Amino acid sequence: MTKRIIVLMATAMSALCMYAQNTLKATVKEEDSGEPLVGVTVKIDGTGLSGVTDGEGNITIIGVPDGSHNAVFTYIGYERENKTLTFPMAEDTTLTIYMEEDEKELEELVIQTTRGTRSIKNVPTRIEFISGEELDEKSSMKPGDIRMLLNESTGISTQQTSAISGNAAIRIQGLDGRYTQILKDGFPTFAGAASGLGLLQTPPLDLKQVEIVKGSSSTLYGGGAIAGLVNLISKTPGEKRELSFLLNGTTGKGLDASMFYSQKFSKIGITSLLSYNRNWAYDPSDTGFTAIPEFDRFTFNPKLFLYLSENTDMNIALNTMFENRLGGDIRYIEGKGDATHSYFERNKTQRHSLQATFEHRFGQGGKLTAKASGTYFDRSIEIPAYMFDGRQISSFTEVAYTHTRDKNEWVAGLNLWTDDFKEKNPGAVGKRDYTQTTAGAFIQDNWLTNSWLNIEAGLRADHVFSYGWAILPRLSALFKVSEQLSSRLSGGFGYKAPTMFTEDAERIQYRDIIPVDKDHNKLERSYGLNWDVNYVTSLFGGSVSFAVNQLFFYTYINSPLQLRQAGNGMFRMDNISGHIDTKGSETNVKLGYRDLHLYLGYTYTDACIKENGVTSENVLTPKHRINAILMYEVEDEWRVGLESYFYSKQKLSDGSTGRSYTIFGLMVEKIWEKLSVFANFENFTDRRQTRFDTIYTGTVSNPEFRDIYAPLDGFVMNAGVKIRL
Repeated sequence: MTKRIIVLMATAMSALCMYAQNTLKATVKEEDSGEPLVGVTVKIDGTGLSGVTDGEGNITIIGVPDGSHNAVFTYIGYERENKTLTFPMAEDTTLTIYMEEDEKELEELVIQTTRGTRSIKNVPTRIEFISGEELDEKSSMKPGDIRMLLNESTGISTQQTSAISGNAAIRIQGLDGRYTQILKDGFPTFAGAASGLGLLQTPPLDLKQVEIVKGSSSTLYGGGAIAGLVNLISKTPGEKRELSFLLNGTTGKGLDASMFYSQKFSKIGITSLLSYNRNWAYDPSDTGFTAIPEFDRFTFNPKLFLYLSENTDMNIALNTMFENRLGGDIRYIEGKGDATHSYFERNKTQRHSLQATFEHRFGQGGKLTAKASGTYFDRSIEIPAYMFDGRQISSFTEVAYTHTRDKNEWVAGLNLWTDDFKEKNPGAVGKRDYTQTTAGAFIQDNWLTNSWLNIEAGLRADHVFSYGWAILPRLSALFKVSEQLSSRLSGGFGYKAPTMFTEDAERIQYRDIIPVDKDHNKLERSYGLNWDVNYVTSLFGGSVSFAVNQLFFYTYINSPLQLRQAGNGMFRMDNISGHIDTKGSETNVKLGYRDLHLYLGYTYTDACIKENGVTSENVLTPKHRINAILMYEVEDEWRVGLESYFYSKQKLSDGSTGRSYTIFGLMVEKIWEKLSVFANFENFTDRRQTRFDTIYTGTVSNPEFRDIYAPLDGFVMNAGVKIRL
């Protein structure tokens, strides 16, 4: 009898539970076109239930309790939809939800690097977009510079060029840093003598987004973008005031303090970044040399926006930076040096850049843009018995006209670049001063031929005085096979004007390098091709989102500039009688389940130098790299991330091979409305080159540093606070 009662009670409870749990079925569509929206996130407030729409815009969420609940529909570029629903519903009810485009949100997602006004999903050129939310996350991990931000992207690495001073350059798809163009709001700022330190001297707090184009991109902004370009986009004033502070400290003896202010008034707007970054000399190994140098850096970036009329805007920006950086023998830096402990490398730099942009919008989709900038960069590098000391003055001027229609947008313009370098103490090799002037004209057209094909074609003609003409065509196509499946194909030509500012020259502090000669050297010329396939869908009734992007790339550089022995201990920049080619693939996979997201990336790179019938592997280029990031993020509450990065063996310039290694990191951040606290455990397994390999040969007082292919600082924890007022 007792068993019967138990069985009856269990059956009743089961029926009650089944009755109390319901199913939400909905189809989400775009309001204007009626097309289904793929990847819309749907959450039932207060229940922990959520899902993502599938390829037909459908979603099914089971287990919804009885009662009245708020269902929230969110999708990038569209206004949030809130629906109050009462359960149980009528049987077999399927709701239809229409979502409207959010004009303000779409403006934030417009890609600026391609000079047009198209959103990222409609640009034929393949662009990797790092949003403000991701930038905020990375600022918790490395608040002082953007090196980590870029290094963690698939297909990109930052190569350390100085063992003791930490100087670094960015590499895309296995090519040296000089082949990547770095822009700030479309202005070339970090070229030439500044290239070895630019990444380390750019705090991310005032950045709104970062746009990365991989592959030949010289047609867009001129020479130097053979491997690709990185455009750092600054924040602009909004209707609401933004005032934020960031304070951070590290176990590597570092301190970061930054402030950003932004506000828009009736006719003017203001943004301002103020940053101070400090590090004391840090050596976690027994080598006796700094893994992190001692440095002081001060950055001040104010920007004034003038809204002259409804159709006319202007902004003026000042970027200024001062830094003293000292690396070397840790005892010498701490004031305990002697005849043996005397080696050092001192970098003193200052950069001042003034930029102005004017924009006027005409009726019928016309827009005139004029911009100009001037940059002063002063740098000295001192080691025992030698000093490199020079200043670089560069300018950039551009006038462009854009004409936009529903299915067609073209832009044409003229550019002028000047680059003037003067050396203060030339030494035995003589003065290595140079002046380069480049005049260019470009035209680009973006044409939506039909619903499944979008074509972007461009042509640039640059005349580099003393080196001749560079004619650069480029063609990109976007194929929309379906809402879930798309593909991009892109190819173009590029070039790079010769200077002595390369990674190899940076490693030897530009010592004993014979001046570049227009009668001896010539332009490096290239062509490249990218093809990718992108697929987005949802699985298991919309509870899991899935996206995969597969990229294949190839770049060919004819007569590349290489640093070679010239006899008598001297070096010369030679255009070799051969070429560099780099080919490979990148695979990116994204999986999402509710607040949990998994990002997987794999890069295969085969970079070779071919000269006089001999093929050699490009140094410091791992063939295989794997990155995995697991992120748990509750909006405006928690952010927890676990990362791992694997690097395969790398060929070194001394003929040896560096070993493979894996590094891990963990980041935790608690978020409130006005305050966030964070802690980051970088490389917590303490993988560093000094644990499994050497970093120098020779003596402590006269070291010869080897290639740096793995971290030197090892496990470093940082923690801090962000304040938003």
